[in-house]
Amino acid sequence: MELVVKKQIIGALALVFVLLVFFPLVFSGNGYKERHLPSVIPPQPATQTFQTIAPVLKPLPKTVQVAALKTTRVEAGTAVDKHIGELDQEGVAVAWTLQLASFKDEANARALRKALIKAGHKVYSRKNGSLVKVYVGPEMKKQRLESLKKGLKKDFGLDGLLVRFTTQQ
Repeated sequence: MELVVKKQIIGALALVFVLLVFFPLVFSGNGYKERHLPSVIPPQPATQTFQTIAPVLKPLPKTVQVAALKTTRVEAGTAVDKHIGELDQEGVAVAWTLQLASFKDEANARALRKALIKAGHKVYSRKNGSLVKVYVGPEMKKQRLESLKKGLKKDFGLDGLLVRFTTQQ
């Protein structure tokens, strides 16, 4: 036999051998195998039972009409009805306050506030621009602040200015 035919026969046999060895590995039907990791998820905890409590709802009182601001005071054995204060056009109670002083230095305002509080007065302050104003009050009755103004003039030497109380600056 010729050398070329021998080489062809040896090549064909080698090819058949390779196919017989690798064919079952490739076409075994097992396919791709994943790497399986153990599960680290804990089991579901036992559920707790909760008790539901229904809220107790009480009806609110009817507030259609505004109650008159009145108080009863006793004078010489007789009861007298007197309004505590007056209402403005919007139905808001009118309150008054006494502006005692205005300071540029906030430390002076704090010192006056501290002295007035120590004397037993209701005191507050508000910053308005660069000034800090110190107030006594508020009161519903203007007459109370007018008499208080005289006492503060005597005790502290301060002549206050009676102004209407507002919640805004």
